[in-house]
Amino acid sequence: MAQKNDTTALILAFLVTAGLIGGGFWWFTQRSGSDLSNLLPNNTNSPSDRSDGGEPSVSPTGAPSAQANSSSAEGFSGVQKIPSGLFSYGGSTTWAPIRLIVDPVIQSVRPEFRLRYIDPISGAPGSGTGIRMLLQDELAFAQSSRPVSDQENQMAEQRGFKLKQIPVAIDGIAIAVNPSLKIPGLTIDQIKAIYSGNVTNWNQVGGPDLAIQPFERPATAGAGTIEVLLGDRKPGANVQDVATTTAGLRKLATNPGGVYFSTATELVPQCTVKPVPIGRQPGQFVPPYQEPLVAPGSCPAQRNKINTSAFQSGQYPLTRNLFVIVKQNGAAEQQAGEAYANFLLSPQGQDLIAKAGFVRIR
Repeated sequence: MAQKNDTTALILAFLVTAGLIGGGFWWFTQRSGSDLSNLLPNNTNSPSDRSDGGEPSVSPTGAPSAQANSSSAEGFSGVQKIPSGLFSYGGSTTWAPIRLIVDPVIQSVRPEFRLRYIDPISGAPGSGTGIRMLLQDELAFAQSSRPVSDQENQMAEQRGFKLKQIPVAIDGIAIAVNPSLKIPGLTIDQIKAIYSGNVTNWNQVGGPDLAIQPFERPATAGAGTIEVLLGDRKPGANVQDVATTTAGLRKLATNPGGVYFSTATELVPQCTVKPVPIGRQPGQFVPPYQEPLVAPGSCPAQRNKINTSAFQSGQYPLTRNLFVIVKQNGAAEQQAGEAYANFLLSPQGQDLIAKAGFVRIR
């Protein structure tokens, strides 16, 4: 009986002691302002659980913090109003490096927005053919290396809609000659005189006594660059048309007096031609490539690179915008074209455009 009383007394003593300890601990935490969670090893705000080892990646409300969400907001995943479906597009060959780099990333991040590049059934691809295909409802939007012409705007209005051109990048136009031709550079006026047929020998512009053979892609193919060079002037009778830039490069490589122009991204890195510095005034020539010039014998191990800083600053005198051409018809095509332009105008899109060799417009 005595043993039972002793056991009961021990239990009561234990309960009283536990109560006193618990009450004291409660009083300490309440009166001192101590946070019990800071004393626990599994605190969710500890540095080991933070995404960057510093500030927590989740705000007190449970929403992602601005820091954690910045890359998403600035990238393709943050672009709004993206239609679902398969959208055909096409146009300028100048855009080929952009398509190669940008479009797979769009497809990866936004798989609901599917893209399909379409070549023209007849004729060479280019800005003009792309806009024509857009007007004929063969494309959802077009890529162009020139502005929409007055005639194309009129054709759109006859079909009950308008065309919107959205600039997304800056491109330089390069003049190239045969690598054997020795010439320090050309002014804008000299280039115009060559392509209008007023200058027909290289000795008239500081070169050797050699007949000039100009090559160009016709405006119907969409090159559009001849308009930048000549304005309202007509090309000279000695100007030969080539269907593609590849054909132009082949002609130039075999013709010592040849000259050709196209987007700098297509011409500057080539091994078989020589890009020419150009200027607004004689003796003030700016190269479309980063100096020093890489000799043909060192190519392709080394290639000339685009003079991006001169294009962006405007120091290089022949630059143009690249445009996404959107059909403003209030339908899915308009939404697709605007979404594609917004992808390219996002910080991520501008980064990829720069990687493709073009100049940011933002």
